[in-house]
Amino acid sequence: MLNSFLTYIRCELNLSAHTVDAYRRDLNQWADFATDSQPEKLHPRSITTNDLRLWIASRSRQGDSPRTIRRKVQALRAFFRFMMKRKGMAENPAQELILAKTDRPLPVYVRQSETEAILDNELDVSDFVKVRNRLIIMLIYETGLRCSEVQQLEDADIDTNKGELKVLGKRNKERIIPFGRELSEMIDTYRHLKTQTIPAGPAKELLVRPNGEPLYRKLIYNVVHSELETCATCQRKSPHVLRHSFATDMLNNGADLHSVQQLLGHQSLATTQVYTHITYRELKQNYQLAHPRATKSKGGHHGH
Repeated sequence: MLNSFLTYIRCELNLSAHTVDAYRRDLNQWADFATDSQPEKLHPRSITTNDLRLWIASRSRQGDSPRTIRRKVQALRAFFRFMMKRKGMAENPAQELILAKTDRPLPVYVRQSETEAILDNELDVSDFVKVRNRLIIMLIYETGLRCSEVQQLEDADIDTNKGELKVLGKRNKERIIPFGRELSEMIDTYRHLKTQTIPAGPAKELLVRPNGEPLYRKLIYNVVHSELETCATCQRKSPHVLRHSFATDMLNNGADLHSVQQLLGHQSLATTQVYTHITYRELKQNYQLAHPRATKSKGGHHGH
């Protein structure tokens, strides 16, 4: 039952591999709880809203964050919706569960000056791995790609003459992203090195290891982490942080919200709006630093 649901959300709803994995873990955990660790005895039709509340309460006691609990409730809701749609179940016992309120944390990002310092650093353009690693940083920062999109980006989908790349994002939605001259030149340099390094014929993926095999997620993460090592102000050093930096710098430099939404491949504008909070925070800091009266207190100008 759980497996057919997971196949359904992966193949028919096109949910990301990341979401499918999270839902799999959540539902297996719930099935273990509901059946005293005998998930093969799970009978979804006999489950009540109260049963589900007991599980949610136990997860809360074990220290799951509101955000995690929210996702678990969403997994249950999606599973029982599937049971109604495909297995004729009469109602959804998870519908009455209340979603935990979460404070949406502001995305972490790298300051523009620090990103520029990394990208302006001297580079040995004859070293395949060094050039590839720099290209990973440039791609994410200059186009806002997700880690999985960088991993799957195909050579054929990049036109350096036009300065455009085509990417298949979440839910198999395709988008075209423009990029600048500097990135075009970097891709050309890398492609040249790639043909010299991997003579056995080009891989369809743009980015590969020296043996011609495609990159894996952890490798991209490690590359970004070590390249961002010099950033003093950045607590987290991941591909997603670079994607946040792309969005933040675009907005700070005058791009409008709808354009950034399209470039990032966000389905909803609300997801993109979280970046305006950062740009507003920057604005406020700049105002307080720059305006002569911003830090003056009321008590400061009474005559004695």
